[in-house]
Amino acid sequence: MKDKHQLRKWAKEERKKYSCDSVLIKKLIETEEYKQAKNIMIFYPLKDEVNLLPLLKDKTKNFYLPKIDGNNLLCCPYSEGDELCESCSKTQEPKTSNNTINPDLVIVPALAVDKNNYRLGYGGGFYDRFLAQQSCKTIVCIPHQLVVETVYPEEYDIPIDRIITT
Repeated sequence: MKDKHQLRKWAKEERKKYSCDSVLIKKLIETEEYKQAKNIMIFYPLKDEVNLLPLLKDKTKNFYLPKIDGNNLLCCPYSEGDELCESCSKTQEPKTSNNTINPDLVIVPALAVDKNNYRLGYGGGFYDRFLAQQSCKTIVCIPHQLVVETVYPEEYDIPIDRIITT
């Protein structure tokens, strides 16, 4: 790979090969970060993205989904069955933006991650801007095949605290 653009294209194709949601969820719920967190922001999966929605069955936690607000992300409450709408970036997000909070733990989506805990996102910078204003723990759940040497981090990229792989 020579740059982020090529890496994104490769990762989108590569992730189609793997179905490991249940393994990643099992490993996630065994972490201290998950056990200690009360308010957890997950994401609604895009096509071929790791699906963490089964976590919503854990009634000991409060779950939140991101909502795009201009150039920013809001952390909005979400429970199974709550109404969603499509965002400008084609993700599913809560219709409401009431009661936004600062989460204890954010499970961050990624196309790939590198050995220095940087993630390759979709290029909008939403999570980096959001995480720059938070003091929460961060985790990426991803198949080990999508851990690469580098994702070509830039000065505004925020490294993740922990990567969970298969």
